[in-house]
Amino acid sequence: MNCKINGENVKVEPHISNVSELLAAYGMENKILVVEKNGTILEKEDHINENIQDGDTFEIVSFVGGG
Repeated sequence: MNCKINGENVKVEPHISNVSELLAAYGMENKILVVEKNGTILEKEDHINENIQDGDTFEIVSFVGGG
């Protein structure tokens, strides 16, 4: 299936069916971040229940601390 992640067209493996699995596939499951799917910001607790479909668009923003 094809999705757009942060403006880039990406082929998502067929075994990835929800947002939690997508984040895990990119090693982002333990980071503090905000996920927007098709223009709607998702709550973290909804990632596991939010299915991915062909053509979905995601913006994933992670927070970086520093000084």
